[in-house]
Amino acid sequence: MPAITDPLEIGGVTLSNGLYRAPLLEHAGNGPDAVDTLVDELEPAAAAGAGLVCQGATIVRGEGGCAAPGMTRVHDPDFVAGLERLTDAIHEHGGRIAIQLEHGGLRSMETWHRGHRERNPDLRQLAVSRPPRPLRLLDRLGFLEYDAHVLSTEECYELAADFGRSAAAAVDAGYDLVHLAGANMGILHQFASPFYNRRDDEFDDPARFFEVVLAEIRERAGDVPVLTKVPAETEAPPGIGPTLSAGDCVRLCERLTDAGYDALVPVNGSVFWDMSVIRGAFPGRSWRDERFREGYVDAFGSRPRAALVAAANWTESLVYSREPAWNADLCGRVRGRVDVPVLCEGGIRDRETIDGLLGDVADAVGMARPFYAEPELPARLLREGAAADGVAVVCEDCNNCVVPQAAGEPGVCRTPGVLREAGELRNAGAYERGDRD
Repeated sequence: MPAITDPLEIGGVTLSNGLYRAPLLEHAGNGPDAVDTLVDELEPAAAAGAGLVCQGATIVRGEGGCAAPGMTRVHDPDFVAGLERLTDAIHEHGGRIAIQLEHGGLRSMETWHRGHRERNPDLRQLAVSRPPRPLRLLDRLGFLEYDAHVLSTEECYELAADFGRSAAAAVDAGYDLVHLAGANMGILHQFASPFYNRRDDEFDDPARFFEVVLAEIRERAGDVPVLTKVPAETEAPPGIGPTLSAGDCVRLCERLTDAGYDALVPVNGSVFWDMSVIRGAFPGRSWRDERFREGYVDAFGSRPRAALVAAANWTESLVYSREPAWNADLCGRVRGRVDVPVLCEGGIRDRETIDGLLGDVADAVGMARPFYAEPELPARLLREGAAADGVAVVCEDCNNCVVPQAAGEPGVCRTPGVLREAGELRNAGAYERGDRD
């Protein structure tokens, strides 16, 4: 059986091991401190031994498309060239770095963030098709706001070209892999989903936009390895549909492998951007924190509306169970049908689980939110004897790191007990790179 410390090859690029930092929102933006922020956020994982560090979703256009405040745009080659300082920092530690490319489509802030809409009244959401009926109902009720522009066939090709141009600039800046945000209701997901995609041209095929994006990357960026998340909408609410089943996801993965994708990250989720993405506990501490109240009002329009969103958040925390490694079964099905590496993430929190996933289920294993509390987490998980010692993350899946991001706050751990435990581990030298299994 493979070990997490074994090297792994993805599309001709060799990772030193199969543990990776999955994409997170770094809240770096594009200002003068953007590169410093990204180095501060990402370098510790590489310094601690992660085989791959994934920069969080970056937007391929200069206007619109951001799903949350503080996202970084990579449409400008001059800005991307400055990211060479980040890729150099990762490489100095023997790590590899992937950039995740994204456009939010109907998930963009133009839809849900009241203050953003008021400050940018001319922005329209890009849409694969007319927004589905449940979303139009939320528009009429005032919770969302749609003025969507449905992409023409030619505009689909132009958007795909933007992914290719951003990928080419990233490769020139030293990025080793390109990671597409193919799930979590971004525009790639919307092209794949029958809930969103009701087109009558070539892009009615759920794999077609993925294929065209890959072709643009290959033409503009060469043979850089490309991986993508692939969605299954298994957590969609009852009565909402049509949706992507697990079987649909497996078949889509087969199509993408045939198209030339170098690795796949299958994930279960919903048709909505909700707690099916992160699961875990209701983040009551962050909803009650007075420091974020004005940010919530700016995002949702008023205190009563923010309270309704919080109530929905609480309900979702009860609906979406947080079983460990919730994507494992889906990843195992995909891995049995494709001949490229399958990466598994979602609720993986200890070394014993990691070891159990390798082989039949996945070729590499990733974590995201635990890095907010433990930026140098790989040093503990990769240490010799970690499984026998029961090494696990200190993250409690309380989600207090996540909700304030809607108010423009950075993603950091805010739970005192978790921070205290991480501090004790740091004082004990747990984050120093030691012998590997």
